[in-house]
Amino acid sequence: MSVDRSSGLLQRIGWRPVVQFVLFVVLLPCVLFLAAWRLDWPIAWVYVALHILSAFASRLIALRINPELLVERARSLDAERGKSWDRPLVLLAAIIGPLAVWIVAGLDERWSWSPDLSLPLQVAALLLVLLGYAIGTWAMAANAYFSGVVRIQDDRGQTVIQTGPYRFVRHPAYAGALLCYLAMPVMLDSLWGLIPAVLTIAVVCLRTSLEDRTLIAELPGYADYARRTRYRLIPGIW
Repeated sequence: MSVDRSSGLLQRIGWRPVVQFVLFVVLLPCVLFLAAWRLDWPIAWVYVALHILSAFASRLIALRINPELLVERARSLDAERGKSWDRPLVLLAAIIGPLAVWIVAGLDERWSWSPDLSLPLQVAALLLVLLGYAIGTWAMAANAYFSGVVRIQDDRGQTVIQTGPYRFVRHPAYAGALLCYLAMPVMLDSLWGLIPAVLTIAVVCLRTSLEDRTLIAELPGYADYARRTRYRLIPGIW
């Protein structure tokens, strides 16, 4: 992408969404160390590195494949976009939920609430977190309408996406998020962290159900796609 084109894209996106994205990706996970009140926590550094690298990698892939998607995601923060019921669910699932997991995991590390988990179990959880991030990135790369809010993008000529991970489940990015939320506390050696993680998963499942209902009702062709691709999140289960 040329410098002029990149500059034009940045002007369309605006600095505010860029700054908000960087703050969320880079600074918010640091509450892990604040809650633990220590910096010498190797597995937390590994998690933060995965979190940052996956977030920036997914945006770089989107920048190369479909730059307009970054504009859509930036504008999805506007109040007039998206369903009214979706905004509190986004806040809970994307910000409050992860923050709660990080804070509880950090406090758990500080006060040793949970029994120590084995290193192989933590490594297995790390691989599941990595898999969850990879599924989310794959979904973003496959879906030109991967908005940050639930809305029918008539202004962008939205159509039903049936390629990539959408061949297997209707909401693969949320499926990847479920893997991350379940595995993250185990990776961070915190069984107590599973409590806010499970609550966040419940919010994700609610949002999935409401978004699926909206798409069936309002997006042409989605009802047929839903009949062919039976499962929303977990093949063979739901």
